[in-house]
Amino acid sequence: QVQLVESGGGLVQPGGSLRLSCVASGSIFSINTMGWYRQAPGKQRELVATITSDGTNVQADSMKGRFDISRDNAKNTVYLQRNSLKPEETAVYYCKADMQVTYFSGRNDYWGQGTQVTVSS
Repeated sequence: QVQLVESGGGLVQPGGSLRLSCVASGSIFSINTMGWYRQAPGKQRELVATITSDGTNVQADSMKGRFDISRDNAKNTVYLQRNSLKPEETAVYYCKADMQVTYFSGRNDYWGQGTQVTVSS
């Protein structure tokens, strides 16, 4: 079984730090891009950042300079970091991975179930 599991969410005080992890597990042939999206209450899901296996980063314009994304290819894990969190950054953060699960299959996008990040005092 192939799955993506996010962790690190929870209640964070304004000005606190965000540290999210996402691990891809199961029978995976290869992983190209991994990344993060978020969906705030009443809003559409938006791109935060993505990173390829060679370290190339892509961030939404509104996110540039605000988030750090990194990955550990050996662990099939992608990370998202952010300091000085604001209440408006409260959202469900979703992990996405562009993966080929077998030699015979093409690459497809896989999504985690999301982790809630609530920025509030």
